[in-house]
Amino acid sequence: MSERVVPTLWAGVLAVLMLGPALGAGFVLSYDMVWVPDLALTRDVLGLGSGLPRAVPSDAVIAVLDEVVPGLVLQKLVLVGAMVLAGAGAAELVRDRSLTARLAVVSLTVWSAYVAERLWMGHWPMLLAYAAVPWLVLAGRRRAAGQPGTVERSPVWLLPVLLIGSLSASAGIVSAAVVLATGLRRGRRPIRLLAMVAAVNAPWLVTGLAHATEAASATGFDVFALRGDALPAPLAALTLGGIWNTSVVPASRESWLAWVALALLVALGGTGIRRWWTADSQRTAILALWIAGLVIAVAGWAAPEALDTLAQHIPGLALLRDSSRLLPLCLPLLVLTVAAGVDALRERLRGTAPRWAAAVVLALAPVAVLPDAAWGLAGGIGTADYPTSWQQAGAALAEETAPGDVLVLPWSAYRAPAWNDHRPVLDPLPRMLPRASVANGDLVIGGTEIEGEDPRAAAAAEALAAPDPETRATELSRLGIAYVITDRTAGEAPQVAGETVHDGGDLLLQRLPGEASAVTGYETGPVALAVVIVAWVAYGLAWLGATTSTVLLLISIVRRPAAKVRG
Repeated sequence: MSERVVPTLWAGVLAVLMLGPALGAGFVLSYDMVWVPDLALTRDVLGLGSGLPRAVPSDAVIAVLDEVVPGLVLQKLVLVGAMVLAGAGAAELVRDRSLTARLAVVSLTVWSAYVAERLWMGHWPMLLAYAAVPWLVLAGRRRAAGQPGTVERSPVWLLPVLLIGSLSASAGIVSAAVVLATGLRRGRRPIRLLAMVAAVNAPWLVTGLAHATEAASATGFDVFALRGDALPAPLAALTLGGIWNTSVVPASRESWLAWVALALLVALGGTGIRRWWTADSQRTAILALWIAGLVIAVAGWAAPEALDTLAQHIPGLALLRDSSRLLPLCLPLLVLTVAAGVDALRERLRGTAPRWAAAVVLALAPVAVLPDAAWGLAGGIGTADYPTSWQQAGAALAEETAPGDVLVLPWSAYRAPAWNDHRPVLDPLPRMLPRASVANGDLVIGGTEIEGEDPRAAAAAEALAAPDPETRATELSRLGIAYVITDRTAGEAPQVAGETVHDGGDLLLQRLPGEASAVTGYETGPVALAVVIVAWVAYGLAWLGATTSTVLLLISIVRRPAAKVRG
């Protein structure tokens, strides 16, 4: 039992040390991480809006779960759970190694550039996918270990892990690649595994296909490409770093410590690679995953213009625009080779130093080379409480009966509100509202503007450019918009004629005159709608199966100690 407890506890310690103030009262709101007290299950959340379904199925899962667990608590559980799950999975993946090696890979996995940068960026579904990777390797190995022609023996926890590791398109690609690369084997029936992978990814796959035209217009591979820090971009990728947004890169990654981190990783991995290669029957699959993750990450840096062109003709290629998201594919090789290298080093040092000293040094080395990941990324993330007026505005809108959606102003995607300590965050207001909303999806990155893919938002921008408030209101009504909500603290916004429904000082909610037209040109057709419904039903059944599997697993865990006592 201690073989699992000690590494898991160490992962928990590292998680608490990294999150720090983010575990306090309030929500963590940082760039793309937008959680609200009660997310409504709107058309946008289900991927049936006019914009690309970027938060499918993650928002829908949260909208359901926060009816049981408050969103504030749920967010903390997700952030801590992702890190603990990642560390425990890494330790379990090298369970045959020494305790020193297991503790070292826990630190390597939890206290990594990838975790720090994606946490700051707010990509929590990718953190869950990262955490799921070691467990999916274990599940794939167990399945592949069976005799050809026999019924597969996948672990009971495979489906739950696959689900939590597939809460976004990029996360789903990572999880599917890992479990298929390690779990498929000649002579074994792949139907059940393929069905699980298809079911957990069905919502974003189907809703994404329904928006194929908008997806084909996605560009900006150069803006979202892998970036170097103190290391050149390809070398940064070797250490699972290199996110495009340099504002979320810890300062230590811009110093000589990044080179020390690379040297440490190469030294331990290089020392252990031969030992791992000769002992691992799935070495080809693990190496292929590492190559795939690295090549995808570097491709966006090496040939962004070519990828921009290809994305216009290859549906779905734009999913790889933020190419360093897929670096978790490299994690299994790093964990396995570093663990083998640590044990090789211990053997060479036998008799020259106390084993506990080596364990301490190796477990703390990843922390030492990335010190400013501690305590909320050195203040980069923290917590905030939503203003009372926001909930009041949402309640006022919920009482309204006029059909139509709501437009969110000012017309910009990101905010830096004073109540969030001026930390940048994707505008949380649309998620606070009980109706589908239309908001600006254009991004301005380093002086480069990346146009959003939502045609309805583009039409709304044209309506807002009308010369007077009355004309703006009329044009917006033709787009199916019945309400406009304006955050007066977020900058200048065009005035729109309408009746005031709620005025909380910082927020103004207006009802547009007349009746909003039915939405035309953006709705999902009947055939596509039927397919989307089937996809969500399959996804719901997958969650039902995962819940059943989890209950059975918990029952078996509880019964196991009781059986030992009776014995």
